[in-house]
Amino acid sequence: MTSIGIIGTGFGGIGTAAELLTHGYDDVRLWERADTVGGVWRDNTYPGAACDVPAPLYSFSFAPNDDWSRRYPGQAEILGYLRRVADQYGVTRRTRFGARVVSARWVDETWRVTFDDGTVETVDVLISAVGQLSEPSAPDVDGWETFDGTVLHAGAWDDSADLAGRRVAVVGTGASAVQIVPRLADVAAELVVLQRSANHILPKPDGGYAHWYRDFAPGERRPIDWITQQFSRGLDPDSAVATTIERLAATHLRVRVRDADLRRHLRPRHQVGCKRILFSNDYYPTLTRDDVHLVPHALTEVRSDAIRTTDGVWHAVDAICFATGFDTQDFLHGIEIVGPGGDLHDTWSAGARAHLGIHVPGFPNLFLAYGPNTNLGGGSIITMLEAQARHIRATLDRMRHRRLRRVEATPAAEQRWDDRVQHELAHSAWASCTSWYRHPETGRITSNWPGGTWAYEQVVADVHDEEFLWT
Repeated sequence: MTSIGIIGTGFGGIGTAAELLTHGYDDVRLWERADTVGGVWRDNTYPGAACDVPAPLYSFSFAPNDDWSRRYPGQAEILGYLRRVADQYGVTRRTRFGARVVSARWVDETWRVTFDDGTVETVDVLISAVGQLSEPSAPDVDGWETFDGTVLHAGAWDDSADLAGRRVAVVGTGASAVQIVPRLADVAAELVVLQRSANHILPKPDGGYAHWYRDFAPGERRPIDWITQQFSRGLDPDSAVATTIERLAATHLRVRVRDADLRRHLRPRHQVGCKRILFSNDYYPTLTRDDVHLVPHALTEVRSDAIRTTDGVWHAVDAICFATGFDTQDFLHGIEIVGPGGDLHDTWSAGARAHLGIHVPGFPNLFLAYGPNTNLGGGSIITMLEAQARHIRATLDRMRHRRLRRVEATPAAEQRWDDRVQHELAHSAWASCTSWYRHPETGRITSNWPGGTWAYEQVVADVHDEEFLWT
């Protein structure tokens, strides 16, 4: 019987485990560093945390939810859904909690997995489902040790922190910031928002589902899926979709922000799609409040009671909230992976890469969920994760039916795949500016898939024998 170990219990880990368990793989073990399942939806509890993908798409196709309260559900509702699915498919009871994986080594045709408490488990197959958005990132600036106030990060929020009546700085204006800024403005005495670069922001077609409509909401999945596929086409700078999105964002800014000077600072300087397109109805109005101040400069220094920006101005604050995202380039951060091909992090020194975003040559029986070049510019990542889970299961099925013990992608197949993906990415909007999608030193786009979910589902639907070494 094949033993399978999965690192992480977010959407990727739960979805992959459910796929395997429903297809006859009984020895499936999950390792979770926290004390409950949920991944980023367990960890991101900042005020206003919610999904920016419509609810009908943000659930597994095999476990549709007919009880969403609104079109864009909040963090607690998504976490509750994930926990129910994990319980229903037997994932929770197979999970070892408080188990932080520190290394995995290929020894005697198995993966020897070591945890931070020194314990070791051995499995035939190892699946990483740690994702791309699991390690919070913040700028490294001078003076942190002198700051006397509260420091928070959207990716590791302290729910006990009381910001009422305080002077608060929010560093960053990305996806988490447009959610958190309106909430903090309602409680803080004064809010300072530090912006390095402006983003394209579209209206968010949100709203609560009436009880009578909830039976019909799952039927939105197909038309919403079609609409979100168009966002991937917007990554072509010459497309009509890109032009339409840019015009919608410009109109949204013009209608919501009447002050010409403020509007000038909020106008993006990069091509639409180069950075993540955001959705919000209340971010722009919040920035027009008298007690909220947009500072279009980056953070450079901190002292006991203030922060300094690149224009040399000091801003007195009592608390600093980082909405600066995650370390997206250090895939499998903090986990040493050593196979016949060497150390995986050395292999990825110029930027992570993997055949189909799932297989790495030289690392047999290792599979990646939400691996390199599988993030999206439009559509639901859940669709991508399900496609990967089916591909992993199909690969293991082939091994089981042929009584094989080992599989890995060939270097030639991985190179062909990478050449194709990078060629398409080079002609996308993502190649036109610096963003978290790209490796900071090589500029390689490591995070994103250059298309929609439908195209990816097609390319991973089959397991082609010639692309793998079977033993």
